[in-house]
Amino acid sequence: MSLLSRLRPATDDSIDSVDLAEVHSALGRVEDPELHLSLDEAGMLGDVEVERNGTVKVTVRLTTPACPLKDRLGSDITSEVSQVAGVERVEVTFAAMSEHERMNLAARLRGDRPTHGHAFGPDSRTKVYAVASGKGGVGKSTVTANLAIALAQQGKRVGILDADVWGYSIPHLFGVRRAPIAIKGLMLPVEAHGVALMSVGFFVTEEEPVVWRGPMLHKALEQFLSDVHWGELDVLLIDLPPGTGDITMSLLELVPDAALIAVTTPQPAAQTVAERVGRMARNLRMPVAGVIENMSALVCGSCHESTELFGSGGGERLSKAIDAPLLGQVPLDIELREGGDSGVPAMVSSPDSHSAQEFRRIAAELPVVRRSLVGRKLPLSVI
Repeated sequence: MSLLSRLRPATDDSIDSVDLAEVHSALGRVEDPELHLSLDEAGMLGDVEVERNGTVKVTVRLTTPACPLKDRLGSDITSEVSQVAGVERVEVTFAAMSEHERMNLAARLRGDRPTHGHAFGPDSRTKVYAVASGKGGVGKSTVTANLAIALAQQGKRVGILDADVWGYSIPHLFGVRRAPIAIKGLMLPVEAHGVALMSVGFFVTEEEPVVWRGPMLHKALEQFLSDVHWGELDVLLIDLPPGTGDITMSLLELVPDAALIAVTTPQPAAQTVAERVGRMARNLRMPVAGVIENMSALVCGSCHESTELFGSGGGERLSKAIDAPLLGQVPLDIELREGGDSGVPAMVSSPDSHSAQEFRRIAAELPVVRRSLVGRKLPLSVI
């Protein structure tokens, strides 16, 4: 049944005050904030009634009655329909999809995806970057979060897979703790600050430890890649745990075309252990996009004075050791720390801060590298 055929006036002469075609057009501009499909494409639009007094009543069928974004959806509908001439009031009513409708939606979302495997194979247009470090405490997840937002602010569709299973921090950095919505075996990523997120932290309480062994970790990562509706991403960032353990090896198997971004601080203690991750990538012919030096200097607000609190040169030494470009040096400023604590990263809360400016520059110049062929790298480009 077409959208227009479901738009029915409550009285025969109600169309004198409200144009049904304009209501149609207004509703066509409303997207579900998680599916990124119009209400009609998602099969979520129910009856639309126009009353003589200029009241428009819209029924929306949700994927789940507990949809966390239904208030936003109702606000979007009200905002668009209210602009139609003659509309005095918009009433949005929510109902739940039937099982058959949920099955149809899940089939639509899966589309032509392979039955086995995931959408980030060799033929994928998505650029995948695995963000790694040799040790914890260097701000790898903070780098991942702010780099993702910087890319999203440049108009790219971006996702983060939080593969740091034991030390997940992406939910905290983005200020979200709700569980993803599942539709017939297909999970929808949680969105925050323009980035699609998936983390084991969405499935456990904040204080609950994750005690998983290798096979369970591998299965979880496999599901995060294959059973999540990531959509048509331009960039997927994978936040790896520190070191060269099971998860890193699993990711190399599951996403062999991912490119490594190595994060270090200026300290030799961080730089030398990060070399091991870079050398592992080189030995396994994993492409290396480059090195980001975090906490390169302590910056004093607007005074522009800086202190090399953790020494200097770690990023440059690492880039030479693993034969990869130094992508940038992110300073440590108050805004970066406060953003991580508050759940609103510096790219959003303090876009003019020194750290945010450097993340913005790195994102604009982030190179695209592909897996080597016969020991030779393909040409670089910038996304």
